[in-house]
Amino acid sequence: MSLIASLRRSTTASARAPEQHAVATLAAAVLGFFVITLDATIVNVALPPIRDALGGGITGLQWVVDGYTLMFAALLLSAGALSDRIGARRAFAGGLILFVIASAACGLAPSLPVLVAARMVQGIGAAVTMPTSMALVRHAFPDPARRARAVGVWAMGGAVASAAGPVLGGVLSLVSWRMIFWINLPVGVITLLLLARAPHSPTHPSPVDWIGQITGILAMGGLTFGVIEAGAAGFAAPRVLAALTLGPVAFAAFVTAQAKVAHPMVPLELFRSATVAVATGIGFAFMVGFYGLPFLFSLYFQQQHGLSALGAGIAFLPMMLVSACLTPFSARISERTGPRVPIISGLVLIAVGSVALALVPASAPVWESALLLIPVGLAGPLVMPPTTALLLEHVPAHRTGTAGGVFNTSRQVG
Repeated sequence: MSLIASLRRSTTASARAPEQHAVATLAAAVLGFFVITLDATIVNVALPPIRDALGGGITGLQWVVDGYTLMFAALLLSAGALSDRIGARRAFAGGLILFVIASAACGLAPSLPVLVAARMVQGIGAAVTMPTSMALVRHAFPDPARRARAVGVWAMGGAVASAAGPVLGGVLSLVSWRMIFWINLPVGVITLLLLARAPHSPTHPSPVDWIGQITGILAMGGLTFGVIEAGAAGFAAPRVLAALTLGPVAFAAFVTAQAKVAHPMVPLELFRSATVAVATGIGFAFMVGFYGLPFLFSLYFQQQHGLSALGAGIAFLPMMLVSACLTPFSARISERTGPRVPIISGLVLIAVGSVALALVPASAPVWESALLLIPVGLAGPLVMPPTTALLLEHVPAHRTGTAGGVFNTSRQVG
């Protein structure tokens, strides 16, 4: 009897071990997504304090935000391919370590140029971490139903970061704007400790597609730089024209190379799936509204209405709380209605909210804009979790990192 009991305990423990590894992997992926998204939102409300401390006009402040976005967008494709080549777990750890080191450099920055440079390095780390966090979830949860729920939990990392970012940025700015970067250090350490319990990810070594790597970086970098600089210098500025010319030319070279090289970084057969193509477009449209509006309205609330950083963060609270509260139920909604209904409903909400906000006069009270941001907040959990789950379900496991890189490139360009 004791032998049978021992065998039962051994079997139970063996069955429990993979489950514990999956939970640890998901927790690490959630925290990685959380800290990356937090850094995209927490900085917005701290821009005026940063300007007071380090100087610089609106262009310099924009680069504090967009330096991160530029490197993020430019390197996501390369990072996704790297994840498939060396394994998601190893790539995730490397990207997160770089992100944490760059966060410390941001917190110590003595001038605006140094801060922007450190933010760019943060973007590199984030570019590696984002698609690999998706790949970690894909490998840990091979069953589609459990994976859909896991993706919903993973999406909560972004939703909670979006909700906490503006308020947390305002609170930390009361102490020092540098605290918004120092907070990444303990979160990063906890994430790495969880990752140590995750199983090793599968690897698929292949020759490096150097032509694809270079042309992909030039295409995304040129496009993003050109759009950012056009806001300050105008579309007729020589550097803007050069960047916006480089982007399409490099993209054409990238597509040509992917069709001809033996081991393409992004196999074009991925886009034969209508799901992958549509998910990529949805990611772009979603990011324009859901993350573009907080940057714009953070400055609007503080410069037009004279709110403090904390006051601006509180103005975003209704939008972000609605998003965070709805996110845990996104998987259930998709299971009952299918993914199409919540995705379309969410995109309609973003469109309606954006149009309504565009029509609000500059003199309107803050509460009016805060209420009109709520439909955009509702859209987040309706759109992203089911779109991500669909994407992961329709790509081969060994292409998860690459597909995640493509998906998140479209998001970051948006």
